[in-house]
Amino acid sequence: MEKELEVVKLKDVWAYYNGTPVLQDINLAICERDFLGIIGPNGGGKTTLLKIILGLLKPRRGCVTVLGKDPRESRSQIGYVPQKSFFDKNFPINVWQITLMGLYSQTGLFRRYSREDEKKAEEALERVSMLEYKNRQIGELSGGQQKRAFIARAIASDPKLLLLDEPMESVDPKVQGELYGLLKEFQKEMAIVLVSHDVTAVSIYVDEIACLNRTLVYHGPKEISDEVLEGTYQCPIHLIAHGSIPHRVLKEHQ
Repeated sequence: MEKELEVVKLKDVWAYYNGTPVLQDINLAICERDFLGIIGPNGGGKTTLLKIILGLLKPRRGCVTVLGKDPRESRSQIGYVPQKSFFDKNFPINVWQITLMGLYSQTGLFRRYSREDEKKAEEALERVSMLEYKNRQIGELSGGQQKRAFIARAIASDPKLLLLDEPMESVDPKVQGELYGLLKEFQKEMAIVLVSHDVTAVSIYVDEIACLNRTLVYHGPKEISDEVLEGTYQCPIHLIAHGSIPHRVLKEHQ
């Protein structure tokens, strides 16, 4: 049986903010075509972990590799959808230009895009059903359409790893289901790490779940009960209603 490629490896990773540990002794391995969901409270270190994998932050201690290299050397093979994309809704940038931005790490800021680059952007938009909106200004789109555009930007470079930070925030349940379906398709080609507060929605689609609250307190199969989260792993659950569909989110950890 062919051995799976190890895409991400973190060993004994510690990170600090203003002298306070944000991540403590993190050990994690992610292989090709893994779909990992990371859950945890605000301030638990989830976004920090993604930034370390991206090479945007350097840990105080420990070792991080992406595709066997320093994360900064592998950044062109990582797609990233941040928690919030800040932009002026009146700024004249359209979906096509947003998508092409996903190729900056490969083309450089000042090189003209080739026909091959444009083909990649077209294919990315086609995959997220946004090609017909390519000339629309980003600020004119609905929340779900904007998410699709930013996902297109993230996959335009054909990454080996896709990182998503709360990608379903401010998206209605129907669109969430459609976006999760897209991610399952992408999983055939890349490893995916998705950060979320919504335990129920994540557990339906991902293969493994990690609970992060400074330390990685759970990592394994997605079949994880409220009792396990609250008892063994100290991840308290709270049931809330979001529209007509109730779902579980994490309350603040102690």
